[in-house]
Amino acid sequence: MEGQNGSRAHGPVTDGQKRRKKQEEEEIPDRVTLKKEIGLLSACAIIIGNIIGSGIFISPKGVLEHSGSVGLALVVWVLGGCIAALGSLCYAELGVTIPKSGGDYSYVTEIFGGLMGFLLLWSAVLIMYPTTLAVIALTFSSYVLQPVFPDCVPPYMATRMLSATCLLLLTWVNCSSVRMATRIQDVFTVGKLMALGLIIMVGLVQICNGNYEALTPQVAFAMERTPSVGQIALAFLQASFAFSGWNFLNYVTEEVVEPRRNLPRAIYISIPLVTFVYTLTNIAYFSSMSPEELLSSNAVAVTFGEKLLGMFSVVMPISVALSTFGGINGYLFTSSSAPPPSSSSASERHTTLSTTFPSSTICRTASRSPACCTTAGRSPTCSDQLRYKYLFLPLK
Repeated sequence: MEGQNGSRAHGPVTDGQKRRKKQEEEEIPDRVTLKKEIGLLSACAIIIGNIIGSGIFISPKGVLEHSGSVGLALVVWVLGGCIAALGSLCYAELGVTIPKSGGDYSYVTEIFGGLMGFLLLWSAVLIMYPTTLAVIALTFSSYVLQPVFPDCVPPYMATRMLSATCLLLLTWVNCSSVRMATRIQDVFTVGKLMALGLIIMVGLVQICNGNYEALTPQVAFAMERTPSVGQIALAFLQASFAFSGWNFLNYVTEEVVEPRRNLPRAIYISIPLVTFVYTLTNIAYFSSMSPEELLSSNAVAVTFGEKLLGMFSVVMPISVALSTFGGINGYLFTSSSAPPPSSSSASERHTTLSTTFPSSTICRTASRSPACCTTAGRSPTCSDQLRYKYLFLPLK
């Protein structure tokens, strides 16, 4: 009887049990991957949103100052867009050849080895990313507070506290949801283009009214001094600051839907669009402001608004603030993927968190989906739904 019960208990596996076992095996991924939630529109928004920040509102002064004439300054802006396009095409080729998130880190590690990747990663994490975010956040807080303190410099502590609040808020958003972060990026990218569209429309109205003396060839290329090679290089450097961010989509390659198709397409759409908008924006500036007025301004867009928009001039500092807010979100979204999930620095033994996490635990997480944590002696269990981009592996 006991033998019969034992044989009944351990009898042949039924089809239902096989299906359940197969389902359980499919639910546990063999490798760590991020959910692909970035379509073509969001990919374009990431590139445009990272490029258009505070640069176009500040850099025109530096480009004009170093180039020496309005005409040469416009040439520098167009050529700066062409250089960004060439770099983007190279990164598109790298992105489809090495389809990993992480951008520069992934490519340097793949080509030059782990040591160079390690050095690049930690210099970026400790120096480049924090300082860049701090500068953009301080620019954001300065422009937000400018309407509140129109006749003086905003208080030191108020600027710092608002910057810190902005960074903490957007960090929480990016940790919580990829979808929410991309939606914010989409909305603020449209806001940036609308702000620049307002400047371009006002400039076109000025041109239609006959205010285009500074743009005529004989005036535009008139130079009091011939710029040196070094001055031209500095003009290109100022323009390149405004175009920086063209490579950031490669930091989230693994989250792009069909990256072999959408990565190059996003670059083909975004870079020419940004170059076109930047050139028209500078034409609008020069149609409404003399070179002397532009050179004496620390914030060209604000001066432009004060001169032409009258009581609506407050729109300009708010637009710049929204532009920088979207830039911070895009920078956080992309730079947080510097150690790629599938081949992160942790998996390359570049970092260790053994003092924080037990050496027997490996945590796999995916965006907005339950995280499966496999611990020695236990079966996989579901934990929080937060989006973490790092895979922590124990050092052996």
